[in-house]
Amino acid sequence: MEIRKKFKTVSRLIKERNWSAVSGKLKLRQRQKREAKNYRKWLSENQITETDREKMRSGIAAFSHKPLISILLPVYNIEEKFLRKCLESVRAQIYENWELCAADDFSPAPHVRRVLEEYASKDKRIKTVFRTENGHISAASNSALEIANGEFTGLLDHDDELSEDALFHVVREINAFADAAFIYTDEDMIDAEGNRFLPKFKPDWSRDFFYSVNYVTHFAVYRTAILRKIGGFRAGFEGSQDYDLALRFIEQIDEKQIRHIPKILYHWRTIEGSVAFSSDAKPYAHERARAALREHFERIGKKAKVEQSIYELHRVCYELPENPPKVSLILSADKDFETAENSVENYLKETDYQNLEIVLICAGNLKNKSFPKNIKIIFRENLSKAESLNRSVLHSTGEILCFADANLRPFSKDWLKELASFAMQKEIGAVGGKILNSHETISDGGFVLGFDGAVGAANRGLPRDTDEGLYRTRIINNFSAVSANCLTVRREIFDKTGGFDAENLPDSLFDADFCLRLRERNLRIVFTPYAELIKIEKSDSQSKPTAKEKDFFAQKWRNIIEKDPFYNPNLSLSGETFTIKI
Repeated sequence: MEIRKKFKTVSRLIKERNWSAVSGKLKLRQRQKREAKNYRKWLSENQITETDREKMRSGIAAFSHKPLISILLPVYNIEEKFLRKCLESVRAQIYENWELCAADDFSPAPHVRRVLEEYASKDKRIKTVFRTENGHISAASNSALEIANGEFTGLLDHDDELSEDALFHVVREINAFADAAFIYTDEDMIDAEGNRFLPKFKPDWSRDFFYSVNYVTHFAVYRTAILRKIGGFRAGFEGSQDYDLALRFIEQIDEKQIRHIPKILYHWRTIEGSVAFSSDAKPYAHERARAALREHFERIGKKAKVEQSIYELHRVCYELPENPPKVSLILSADKDFETAENSVENYLKETDYQNLEIVLICAGNLKNKSFPKNIKIIFRENLSKAESLNRSVLHSTGEILCFADANLRPFSKDWLKELASFAMQKEIGAVGGKILNSHETISDGGFVLGFDGAVGAANRGLPRDTDEGLYRTRIINNFSAVSANCLTVRREIFDKTGGFDAENLPDSLFDADFCLRLRERNLRIVFTPYAELIKIEKSDSQSKPTAKEKDFFAQKWRNIIEKDPFYNPNLSLSGETFTIKI
């Protein structure tokens, strides 16, 4: 079905003579084939050896804290071979202080009870409860939770498998971070024959990404006391019960208590009827996920709408007040005023934000020239890019500042409303949009730190609608930094942070540096694809850093560059972003 769909798309693009789009699709297909091959190689190079097992056992012996981990296993009518594989994956755990709490949800298939009783009889760590009526997955999960005694509780589906080192790494994290309350890991897919594919190399905790999709999924481990405090799983959210649980759970803890282990420790089975096989398998689950999100925002006092996004994922829309704040749109042009003036007209035609002023930065120094009253002009003569942007702020009066490249045209008229609505949120520092090249490939889609020694634009050069990197350029999510080619921030925050560093980073990397300083203030950096702009002319607005700028940036941010929290250490820092490091 997927191949047929892709063939139809390419055929349509050929008929439309959209050759650049055809080229992009073919490039993407080649990349996906290459990545599938690379993952097979990655798997062969990352197999657990007996030496690894011995090191883990020595590590366990040295742990100061060896908590009991309860694994909840709601079971219903699953094929016997998959149930056995699931149970065996738990019994194979290198860390042995666990209990498996299996709750059969009144399965009609007789083998389910037989298999569970068989395993319980040969391993005292396996506990069972057999429900007398079918209550669906939330009720079954709560039945399993009722018999759990562990300090921490992990969630396992009845047809999936844990890696043998899963609990070892979880407990090692608990020993390293005593305050940890919510731990999640990377995962991949596994088919009926046991072949592994489609790895999900996830970022560290990314709140806005989580609001767009439950990327945490598996393997998730929670402090049991907090699970009980929030009442466990809720009926009415079946299909998205884990998502609802996690949303209510994070309301009870500090984000620093959320830990991510960047290792593939969970294998999600793709069999017909599962969400892993197709997102259409449980269509009711997606709207329940959005209902869980809406209730979450109500509980935390945020005015937000939740709408459907691509592939039944989610889009959070924050509400602007009836009288929206004034936005200073600061347009940076490399051309003279007459040419740059046309860019202003393009923006005005494609922007429906009313409370707006425009500050135009352009080259040259025109004397005896009268300028439109609604445009303030800053000439860049003898000024670096960062200094000209800083100076433009002094000539602006908006509560919100939106820096944008003048060589862009917005795709939709609500682009600035989108950016302003996020910038107004007190927990958010800066928000960036999606910038396309003139032939509709990605130019800027959020920055990846450490890429080529400094920063790289996520999925740069790939087609506009690429799904690479867990859909990161198609849904709202977080990066460590966004580009000044489209960056929006509250004036108050810009002033408090001291603006762009024009002294050390005059023409490049000042935007990434600025975002990292916002991150130091515990402010989120958000990327939204719903503020989408395209280059009017073919150009590369991404300034290459000088050796001096690159060295300064690398030294200043050395620790975070070594491990970008919104990337993953299993992914490459050269070539293309979001490719597997081999």
